[in-house]
Amino acid sequence: MSKRISLITVTYQSGATLKETIDSVRRQSFDDFEYIVVDGGSTDDTLDILKRNSDVVDHWISEPDSGIYDAMNKGIRMASGEVIGFIHADDIFASRQVLENIDSRFDESGFHLLYGDLEYVSADNPEKVIRYWRSGSFRRQHLQRGWMPPHPTVYVNRDFLGKIGEFNTEYRISADYEWLLRALSVPTVKVEYLPEVLVRMRLGGASNKSLRNVFAKSSEDLRALKNHQIGGVRTLFMKNASKISQFVRRN
Repeated sequence: MSKRISLITVTYQSGATLKETIDSVRRQSFDDFEYIVVDGGSTDDTLDILKRNSDVVDHWISEPDSGIYDAMNKGIRMASGEVIGFIHADDIFASRQVLENIDSRFDESGFHLLYGDLEYVSADNPEKVIRYWRSGSFRRQHLQRGWMPPHPTVYVNRDFLGKIGEFNTEYRISADYEWLLRALSVPTVKVEYLPEVLVRMRLGGASNKSLRNVFAKSSEDLRALKNHQIGGVRTLFMKNASKISQFVRRN
């Protein structure tokens, strides 16, 4: 039977942190959701963890893919919920009420896309906050200033997703950014901001693992901006510069 929310995790060789992610899903006060895990053919103990947690993991597959966005698209195709979101194997929900609060907002507004705030935490200690991403309210003109909500907090209406399409796998590092530009550029998009931390994300993502990846991401970000006629180098500079404020401790 179809669930209200489809929650998708993509994982690669990350058994220990995957267990923490699954536990944070299990603790959710809201239970009208399906949980899908897409594994890229791990050879560690990931499959054992999935089998041991079948009480919360509804569907999973383990097979090679063509990259993280290919895996995310696989998860989308498996999803049946009215609302779809992602929580990756290095991330945990910030509270027990995250999905409950998202569901309440969907009841109130019927949003196309919802997002919230994000905490970047230490890889070794998820209670130690390194950066705080306060998203703020959506204004379309802010896209030209480099504004973007954190993708790990984004939940999308299934019907709207069907209209704008999946992740473009021609982008190897920035497909989430390109997808958000595509979604938020729709003139009729109905956007909701949930002003609370939804996800704690461990530092160390693919786009920041090396200087080469940083340059590759910037190149892809610039291509996405130009393709959607939103901005250029100036917008990219402001996007990167905005990260500085995330290191300022919040009140």
